Amino acid sequence: MNDITIIGSGPAGYSAAIYASRALLATGLLMGSQPGGQLTTTTVIENYPGFPDGIDGTVLMDAMKKQAERFGTIFYQLEARRIIHHLNEKYFSIETEKETLETRSIIVATGAQAKKLGIPSEEMYRGKGVSYCATCDGFFFRGKNIAVIGGGDTAMEEAIFLSTIAGHVTILNRSDRFKASPIMLEKARKNPAITIMTNVTVGEFYGNTTLEGIHLLDATNGTPKDLVVSGAFIAIGHIPATEFIRGLIDSDKEGYIQTKAHSSREAATATALDGIFVAGDCSDPRYRQGIVAAGMGAMAAIDAQRYLEA
Repeated sequence: MNDITIIGSGPAGYSAAIYASRALLATGLLMGSQPGGQLTTTTVIENYPGFPDGIDGTVLMDAMKKQAERFGTIFYQLEARRIIHHLNEKYFSIETEKETLETRSIIVATGAQAKKLGIPSEEMYRGKGVSYCATCDGFFFRGKNIAVIGGGDTAMEEAIFLSTIAGHVTILNRSDRFKASPIMLEKARKNPAITIMTNVTVGEFYGNTTLEGIHLLDATNGTPKDLVVSGAFIAIGHIPATEFIRGLIDSDKEGYIQTKAHSSREAATATALDGIFVAGDCSDPRYRQGIVAAGMGAMAAIDAQRYLEA
């Protein structure tokens, strides 16, 4: 039986594993369906401290894994399907597609996936002009014309942020109604570096080796039109990977795991169920940054250690 089992292998999971195994706790980590998490889909990470020239996402995740391995973390090429709480015995069973693991505590670090448009050219230009994170990739589009796709607060926030970097930002919304709050929508409308286009849908992205523009369709009459841009930021929401644990611990309506109310002296990563802790994007719809997830992973490991000691 493990002392701590971490579910998820992104920066939150690996950071938790480093801290837990270095504390001489029997630590296991379930790699999941995408070992290394979302950062493995990023070619160059330029905002992770310690790498002045940037670092490839896969290289960074491999280094974290090796560091956790050095301290004794056991890795399982498995994905969690269900968690059973054995209340009287104070342990948990984690059911996977192949076997069941037993553990005294759990750190959920499964991350979240950006919602996609689902068009064929989307994946083709991912990392070549198509992005899902303005704070991650906005720097690459200094002075260039770009588009933000979406009509919610996230889209407005990303457009406003990108307007300080890009030459011009065009917000594309599929209707004339917005999910964004009135104050955020008004901020975007008043920004001289932002244009808002309504009643347009994305047909396809196009370009040679990198994105050069978007084929649009008028949502009211189907008339095609082109928008020449060097970047397109898709901001239609995220889906936390928490389906396997919903119903066992508290989550909001979107599925983000909630921590219990705490003071500055209590465990910040503890959920309402004793013994289960959370770190990273599966509980963080606000920041969604690798460095934040890694910090939360360290916090969760320390919180779990103190829970076990108690």
